[in-house]
Amino acid sequence: MDIRLQEKLDALPTEPGVYLMKDKRGQIIYVGKAINLRSRVRSYFTRTGDTRVFVSLLDTMLGDLETVLVHNEKEALLLENELIKKHKPRFNVLLKDDKQFISLRLDRNQPFPRLEVVRKYEKDGARYFGPYSSAGAIRETLRLINRFFQLRTCTDHVLANRKRPCLLYQIGRCPAPCVHPVSPEDYRKSVDEVAMFLEGKAGELIEGLRMRMKRASSELKFEEAARVRDQLLAIERSLERQKVATSDFKDQDVFAFFREGDRILFYVLHVRQGRLNGGQAFPFGSQEFPDDELLASFVNLYYDQGGFVPEEVLLPLEPGDGTDGLEALLTERKGDRVRVFVPKRGEKHELVNMAVKNAEQAFVERKRTKDETDTVLSRLQSKLGLRNFPRRMECFDISHFQSSAIVASQVAVTDGETDKSRYRKYKIKTVEKQDDFASMYEVITRRLKRGLEDSDLPDLLVIDGGKGQLASAHAAMKDLGVEGVDVVGLAKSRDQEVFDRDAESAKSPERVFVLGRKDPIVLPQNSAEMFMLTRMRDEAHRFAITFQGKTMRKSAMRSALEDIPGVGEGRRKMLLRHFGSLKRVGDASIEELAEVVGPAMAERVHAGLHGDPEDDTEDPVREASLDDASEPSHEKADGGSPPGAA
Repeated sequence: MDIRLQEKLDALPTEPGVYLMKDKRGQIIYVGKAINLRSRVRSYFTRTGDTRVFVSLLDTMLGDLETVLVHNEKEALLLENELIKKHKPRFNVLLKDDKQFISLRLDRNQPFPRLEVVRKYEKDGARYFGPYSSAGAIRETLRLINRFFQLRTCTDHVLANRKRPCLLYQIGRCPAPCVHPVSPEDYRKSVDEVAMFLEGKAGELIEGLRMRMKRASSELKFEEAARVRDQLLAIERSLERQKVATSDFKDQDVFAFFREGDRILFYVLHVRQGRLNGGQAFPFGSQEFPDDELLASFVNLYYDQGGFVPEEVLLPLEPGDGTDGLEALLTERKGDRVRVFVPKRGEKHELVNMAVKNAEQAFVERKRTKDETDTVLSRLQSKLGLRNFPRRMECFDISHFQSSAIVASQVAVTDGETDKSRYRKYKIKTVEKQDDFASMYEVITRRLKRGLEDSDLPDLLVIDGGKGQLASAHAAMKDLGVEGVDVVGLAKSRDQEVFDRDAESAKSPERVFVLGRKDPIVLPQNSAEMFMLTRMRDEAHRFAITFQGKTMRKSAMRSALEDIPGVGEGRRKMLLRHFGSLKRVGDASIEELAEVVGPAMAERVHAGLHGDPEDDTEDPVREASLDDASEPSHEKADGGSPPGAA
């Protein structure tokens, strides 16, 4: 070991703090915390019989070591969390912000609250329920609530501007507070029942509904009694599907993990009011550090995402520095007492064992899926003669409408799965008329320039098109001097005669064009390799069409309002916010417009939208939603962030 580094190890303090390990280039590779910095860090170099790969490489990999002293373990946890999110070290577990958690939000401060699906908790006075293990689980919950509890589902904007009831009112699933004089007290009862249902207070909810059913029946309100009866049956069936996990009816999160070498999978089992609510799996690779360190770091990061903090957190083993610091930190985040402990017997110990089994099962399933995906990618590499193993692929598509609104899309696949963090949208800047070849050249040039700057290039580029589009992409690569990236074109056959559209033989085979090869490669149409390529191409096509539609709608609105002299961004937003859509602005009279922008400007807007009264041409005003018009875009045309998953 380097003498300077050895001196640092010898001089480490015995106080609590955070340590940062750096490689020879000064890059931070691991961030950890400890109650006793000297004892923790020196343990990596004094353990005997430790076969972990990372420990054996520490002597050659470690270039420097930094420490930051704090007052106690809670402060160390907070600082460790911030440094991991800031530096994203190679050997730490990393959680993506806001993408793992799906919850329901109920804001009781509104006169007529509704349930919203959210991915982030905020301190706004609203109630949050969850997290839910999947979008399917939350859809099932919403379906049940919308059918039997009759809360509104429309947005606040629609509630304020609707003139007549929607279909949900017609089928008896909403009281239509948007247009009808619904009693806030009666509506509040439904809100309270929804809260009890989501909190798992089954006994209290069922008893209240039974009393309502009997009261309605005694008052000869048989339709209402029948509706409450159906509601009762649905709730009881829902509760029957949930297994009672504990007898103390507490909110609990149960953590477990399964590990093989440097690959580890954490599993979180959610228990709400004593009933199993679901679970989530979090796989990670390149994790060489001890189990107790990784577990404590993961739990800290998990709750820093803004997720619901339960009353109890159960762990499969004791963290290296104990549970006191983690318990104090979670208590502070929740605002109420949180217990963190490792159960040794009883119901809680059985819950931990259940979580461990789920972690092992999820690990095995993911490993099998990964092995199958690697096999498909290996066959794809062999059949197309690729130089690289196509682990990271990107597909590009050009879309336009009658030579206008020319846009392009980039979708990405990593290890056979869509990678939306690398989705991109492009507005074509250098091509004015329809020219797919020139457009493809521009898009690939812009993508590769950014990739060269960020040292982020894919293994394979898939171009939607034939030889022409492929040649354009190759020309962009040559002009930039990009080597080591494979590129292929994917196109349907155009010269096949089709006599019967319903016949199997009439399907046009996909062809893969490869550089340096005259004839295209025709992969088996039902093969996994072909499915992977066509799925990626279809996703690129969908993404491009969606972006093109948004571009055209915004262009139509600009031509209708912004071309009117004196109507800028501010007045445009005022008009659209007041009337709700461009069509309603066009239908408004001069007097109605004057209430928003004044008499003089109202006449100008009316004339600009309708033209000469004697003109018989079609009214240019088209329907456009307020969301598309009044909200600024948060997506960059070149290299911007992809749209979020709902």
